Amino acid sequence: MSCKINSLRSPIPCKLFTKKPKFRRRNNINFSSSTSSEKQQKTISISTNTEPYNVSFKTQRACKLGISRYPDFEYDAEGGAGTGSGAKVTTQNQANNDLAVSFDLETLYIPPLTSSTTKFLGLPLPPFLKIDIIPEAFHGSINQESGKVDFEFKAKFLFSAGSFYKAPPLVVKTVLTTEESKGNIKSGRGKRLDEEGKCRLVGVAIVDPIDDFLMNSFLGLPTECLAELNAVISISSSS
Repeated sequence: MSCKINSLRSPIPCKLFTKKPKFRRRNNINFSSSTSSEKQQKTISISTNTEPYNVSFKTQRACKLGISRYPDFEYDAEGGAGTGSGAKVTTQNQANNDLAVSFDLETLYIPPLTSSTTKFLGLPLPPFLKIDIIPEAFHGSINQESGKVDFEFKAKFLFSAGSFYKAPPLVVKTVLTTEESKGNIKSGRGKRLDEEGKCRLVGVAIVDPIDDFLMNSFLGLPTECLAELNAVISISSSS
């Protein structure tokens, strides 16, 4: 709008401008990734014009699982597997080499920690001890050019000693990455995808106390845990 300001000399025309509120355009958030030192959220959109992909995931031997200040468990995860789907993504309206991947939890299997799969200080776990791993979330991104992988992983760890003791679930939530994952007492470094699809995924997570005095005391909850998984990831066109 315009107005006139009266003065002793001559009228001076002027314009008054009002600022319009700025609105930021929001994109769909498909996944987020975080580390112990910082949290960051990736804003992406899945391109519907590109063909979908099939993604398979298999765990291998020579893995590690660790919790608190105890030495790490030697873990043979061979036989674990899962299938999922992927799609090209765009960031700020530009295509990149990332695939947004989501795994079907009904097909995802991770071997339990038992006397046949796990050693502690070079000795197998006692036959009556068992830790089942029940995945609740597994999704993230794969960069096909660099081989970098970031998967959000959430699972329940069910500890039991025969039929006479079963602890409440330990909930573990972390980002399994081919990069470095570092906490206050646990840390690990992954390895990016090679030409054969082999990689090492690592993740440090905080384990909160549960409603079980024995387990809280034994593990010193809350505390950190570490997962190191050797895996093979295969990507193929679904068309």
